[in-house]
Amino acid sequence: MAQITVKNLSLGYDSRALFKGLSFEVNSGDYLCIVGENGSGKTTLMKTLLHLKEPAGGEITFGDGLKKNEIGYLPQQTDVQRDFPASVYEIVLSGCQGRCGARPFYTKAEKELAKTNMERMGVSSLASRCYRELSGGQQQRVLLARALCAAKKVLLLDEPVSGLDPEAAADMYDLIEKLNRGGVTVIMITHDISAAYRYASHILHIGDGVFFGAKDEYLSSPARKALLPLKKEGKNNA
Repeated sequence: MAQITVKNLSLGYDSRALFKGLSFEVNSGDYLCIVGENGSGKTTLMKTLLHLKEPAGGEITFGDGLKKNEIGYLPQQTDVQRDFPASVYEIVLSGCQGRCGARPFYTKAEKELAKTNMERMGVSSLASRCYRELSGGQQQRVLLARALCAAKKVLLLDEPVSGLDPEAAADMYDLIEKLNRGGVTVIMITHDISAAYRYASHILHIGDGVFFGAKDEYLSSPARKALLPLKKEGKNNA
């Protein structure tokens, strides 16, 4: 049964249409990579899936018992966020806010969950460190631990390796793959086509042409071929 079903979705902003009539499904355990050109609406789509933006048309429905507060989200970082003066533990624990409702405090179980996810991401030894003092790779691990505090079933990632060196990026991809193998559904925006081929079960291409399906089918699709000139010119196609 599909966890997320998108039917005839239309998105736009400032009177500009990004796309119309987009339909796809995400099932439990999928690893979906969203690719496409700059400005094609990838981040807008992800925010719409999270109900942070309203669609111009169409509908998004959750199934398989999925609830909004069971979705973890790792957005792209801004410079202000990278310089946030809080401890690693405080950052990770804040991922439990969606579980609190009107309650103004964290429970013992939520505090234990934060500690567990820091262990999963290998940042327990950094718990008391100030977040802004960490390396880019360490910060992404912390933010992933935070997202896991919200994610019971689904994890949404917007360019999770952006700004990381190759070693840190490979490490992050390995962490995400292990989470997916452990049963977490992953939806990830990426400009790294090679990573999409390596890790994804499905690919959604939006922009100049639309494609949704298994990654092997994407190789010969018109949408993929339309992206090739951008890659050859060395342009960022996210």
